[in-house]
Amino acid sequence: MYFCKQIIKIRIMKSLRELYKIGIGPSSSHTMGPHKAAKIFAARHQDARAFEVTLYGSLAATGKGHMTDVAIINVLKKVAPTTIVWQPTTVLPFHPNGMVFKAINSEGKADEEWTVYSIGGGALSEGKADGDEFSTPEVYPLGTLSEIMEWCNDNGRKYWEYVNECEDSSIWDYLKEVWETMKQAVERGINTEGRLPGPLNLARKAPTYYVKASGYKQSLQSRGLVYAYALAVSEENASGGTIVTAPTCGACGVMPAVLYHSWKAHDMSETRVLHALATGGLIGNIVKQNASISGADVGCQGEVGVACAMASAAACQMFGGSASQIEYAAEMGLEHHLGMTCDPICGLVQIPCIERNAFAATRALDANLYAAFSDGMHRVTFDRVVQVMKQTGHDIPSLYKETSAGGLAKSFSNIIKTKL
Repeated sequence: MYFCKQIIKIRIMKSLRELYKIGIGPSSSHTMGPHKAAKIFAARHQDARAFEVTLYGSLAATGKGHMTDVAIINVLKKVAPTTIVWQPTTVLPFHPNGMVFKAINSEGKADEEWTVYSIGGGALSEGKADGDEFSTPEVYPLGTLSEIMEWCNDNGRKYWEYVNECEDSSIWDYLKEVWETMKQAVERGINTEGRLPGPLNLARKAPTYYVKASGYKQSLQSRGLVYAYALAVSEENASGGTIVTAPTCGACGVMPAVLYHSWKAHDMSETRVLHALATGGLIGNIVKQNASISGADVGCQGEVGVACAMASAAACQMFGGSASQIEYAAEMGLEHHLGMTCDPICGLVQIPCIERNAFAATRALDANLYAAFSDGMHRVTFDRVVQVMKQTGHDIPSLYKETSAGGLAKSFSNIIKTKL
């Protein structure tokens, strides 16, 4: 801990516990975050006669598909009747996923009006520079991959060792819990048949892909199994199962697929998997710090794109990549998802989300292999791609950022209205 506590005083990046969150799907920003906010507000107003919750922007636009209203009402109704107000065309200043909670007393007046934002990955914010209820301690003094890579090279260390330097010792127990949850999600998913909830009536594919993969020769079998593992976790998420945000619910299938496949196919030790989790988490943390992991803010490049970068780095770590090769793998994982929109049909985390997880998992393994063949030298740094991703995300029209008003979602709007 000497480096983090003594040499550099200012810490700017939060713990991996804030990135990897264990919870219920289908959406970290639209389900987990609002559910958490509702629990906090209910605890403060046990004597309320009624609640009113107004959802703004993306939360309102895709909230029905993401079951945002259900997540909130299931908590608040235990105290008092709850009304949900939908304002999809109004966006609050701090973030597209804004909520205003009101506690109504016996005189019909509001005892408290609380504005809170679900900013991605299950995290909440009051949008305050100071005194934010959800502010947590920063533990990492370096906030870019270039700086961390320099530290690794100067000290003969690996990325996971930087995590070990800056986090407290309990981080490894937490990452072990994260890994167990990921494994369980894969194994439930490949053994559960049926259809996914919602009007699309999609059949689960993971069990079929898992069985079919065994019939192919090794190279194709490997690819088929990665598909199956990613589908398994993503379908568990879409069904409201327990998963890990990596970095979000919508992208939760990528990391588990890569880690589980590498663990099973190459007989990797648990320790090696945990080191890979730490390395991938560092990548996700850097993007969360310097850009965004919210689809409502920067599109799907911030979710599946970041998940691919995390998994690329994790795979490269598992297979013995150098610091520069790991950085290169992460850079490719994110770079080749730049500009990806977030246009979920019916607001459900199903189409195109589930298949995107499967393809991103295989792309992560490709990025690892490509980086492994190189000496790690390349022109565009990961940190530069993060900057570009942030700017690109802000340039993308809101139609394509988790509003279900453009892209694939718009094409299917009439069909969905008929089914609903």
